[in-house]
Amino acid sequence: MTYETTRRTVLLATGATGATALVAACGGGDGSGSTSTQSPTGENATSGPAGRVLANIDEIPVGGGKIFKDEEIVVTQPEQGRFKAFSAICTHQGCTVSTVSDGTIDCPCHGSKFRVADGAVAHGPATRPLPAEKITVEGNSVRLA
Repeated sequence: MTYETTRRTVLLATGATGATALVAACGGGDGSGSTSTQSPTGENATSGPAGRVLANIDEIPVGGGKIFKDEEIVVTQPEQGRFKAFSAICTHQGCTVSTVSDGTIDCPCHGSKFRVADGAVAHGPATRPLPAEKITVEGNSVRLA
């Protein structure tokens, strides 16, 4: 038996292959596309390159924080000795946050502000908090976990 390749057959096969690739690229088994673990502070977080030193603890001001643009992470110290980490990508439209001041993590694009203590929205237009990232504090070092 001979099969004839038609334009419709080629288009259908190409579309199905593209859709399969797109779905595979968009996520894993839980639909999030990332690995989630418990941090020492009990928060769910996305894991990064394990063990890499981000900063010394004295580089993270109490009540403020520091942005690590290459890692797309912001580390905060809401209270003396308590460190938190969040994605540095604004949940509004994907801009990288630019400053940490007066207790908020600030996005330059549309003015969204997030609280240093928990990443919650302090001022919109963002409606979702910054996702937590996993870090550890060992001695004087803040590390990706």
